[in-house]
Amino acid sequence: MTATHPASTAAQEPAPPQERAAGWPPGLPRSLEYPLVPVGSILRAAVRRWGTRAAFVDHDVELTFEELGRRAAAVANWLADAGVGRGDVVAVHLPNCRQYPAVYYGVMMAGAVFSPTNPLLLAADLAAQLTDAGATVLVTWDQVLPFVRTALEATPVRTVVVTGEAHTLDFAARLDGLEDGDVDLADLLAADPTDRHLDAGLDPAADLAHLAYTGGTTGVSKGVELPHRNVVTNVLQSACWTSGSLPELDEAGDVTLRQVVGEDEYPTRLGRAVLINLTPWFHAMGAIGYLNGMVMGGTTTVIHMRFDPVKYVEDAQRYQVTSIGGAPPVFVALLQVPGFTEHDWSHVRGVSSGAAPLPVPLIERLQAVLPNAVIGEGYGLTEVTMQATGNPSFRSGTRKPGTVGLPVFDTEITVRPLGGGDPLPAGERGEVCIRGPQVMRGYAHRPEATAESIDADGWFHTGDVGVLDEDGYLSIVDRTKDMLLYKGYNVFPRELEEILFGVPGVAGAAVVGRPDETAGELPVAYVVRRADDAGAALTAESVMAAVNDRVTPYKRLRDVVFIDAIPVSAAGKVLKRELAARERESVAGG
Repeated sequence: MTATHPASTAAQEPAPPQERAAGWPPGLPRSLEYPLVPVGSILRAAVRRWGTRAAFVDHDVELTFEELGRRAAAVANWLADAGVGRGDVVAVHLPNCRQYPAVYYGVMMAGAVFSPTNPLLLAADLAAQLTDAGATVLVTWDQVLPFVRTALEATPVRTVVVTGEAHTLDFAARLDGLEDGDVDLADLLAADPTDRHLDAGLDPAADLAHLAYTGGTTGVSKGVELPHRNVVTNVLQSACWTSGSLPELDEAGDVTLRQVVGEDEYPTRLGRAVLINLTPWFHAMGAIGYLNGMVMGGTTTVIHMRFDPVKYVEDAQRYQVTSIGGAPPVFVALLQVPGFTEHDWSHVRGVSSGAAPLPVPLIERLQAVLPNAVIGEGYGLTEVTMQATGNPSFRSGTRKPGTVGLPVFDTEITVRPLGGGDPLPAGERGEVCIRGPQVMRGYAHRPEATAESIDADGWFHTGDVGVLDEDGYLSIVDRTKDMLLYKGYNVFPRELEEILFGVPGVAGAAVVGRPDETAGELPVAYVVRRADDAGAALTAESVMAAVNDRVTPYKRLRDVVFIDAIPVSAAGKVLKRELAARERESVAGG
């Protein structure tokens, strides 16, 4: 390991005793010092520190930290030689794959802007996002290339770089079926591997690193502007929180971590973790936590492009993973894999969940199967780079099931009335508002939307409904846009979904509103049966009775619809808009 020195020698106040005892990592201050460096600094430090350790594994093919550093520099140099640099937007339209990290860090080290794009977007939506972002380069997947071509005509894209599964296995492979003007990613990966420090002239506080688009699960997707400082800051907030570390600069001035809390609290040490990643790198949690965070911490990440629960369980055993991460639907599916609950999972020390709240019954089932794991749930949004809160990751910390934990370093949370006003006292529901150094600069080209979401005091109004308890732990009740109005009463689907997940035989559930002329909206549950006797025995009447006996009359379910699978986005968020549209169409069809 290289010699290091702290990012700052400024005195830092430790957390108050009650915070330390309950949820604050022992020995860590409330505030961190965040070095003003570009995102490429994360990779440079990791290459020196972790060297020949496997950074990523895909189809059993390894990519070491050293090779990742060379390939990223090669991509950066090719882009620079092609005239792509500071402020130019490169859209990355790829699934997770072994070449993705080299593309990502290559864009960062060229000084360009990374704009992640969901590879499952419809052609019209892809064209709209590329145009809104002003992307001049698109890196895409060979299997979707014919579809992509139809979307490019009216966009500013002038360079199309193509990759595919062939490169996952061999970076030097040549792709078939490319047209004149298409660029094979092999050319970028084989360019000059010397780090020219092309990003040295960037202003990390002002120059954009990411132009990331919101998930669009409840409305129009918007571009979120995240300067390099935001990305580095939130990677550090997340990594220090989950590993008991402090930011540090190595001898070259690049950013890394110093793990200061002992093995008794954080048994998985830096440079020792192994995990399987399913979280898409085009998603905030993927790019910050499961790409940059893993690289910074020296983690070996096994890449699964798509979720195959049986394959996941096989690899989790084979690679002896130290942690399991994902969104709630992932855990629901894993628990249904034959034999999963009988495996020896003693090597799993952590479970991390994001994208949507974990129902308490699901937490209890996971804890029974993973006895040595600390189950941590966090909360964030693209607009706050990624993370705003987290349950304690250290073993003696107080984790409150049903909450998403405490605000991380330098982050403030308040809960305010849905119509606006002063912060509410503990225990009262309202809109979650966040202030901290990870809050976005704003929405691209949308000053009005920015002004509506970030007030004059710097508070970002999330649109999520939450509650703070007396210890400062946050619970997310629901999205304001998911809230139903039944005869003038607010009904929060999340509350009903919590009960549904506790009903024997229920594998998945989502509650939406059915339009009704008299009541406004009727709460309707979409339910996935478990593949067992309890699931087979479920009826609409039995499910409604199990829920309605536990809620006040206006919250009661009015119908249950059984469905094979709850629709989710690639990031694991339930697509309630699809279920709500189905209800509207059903009522309209009468």
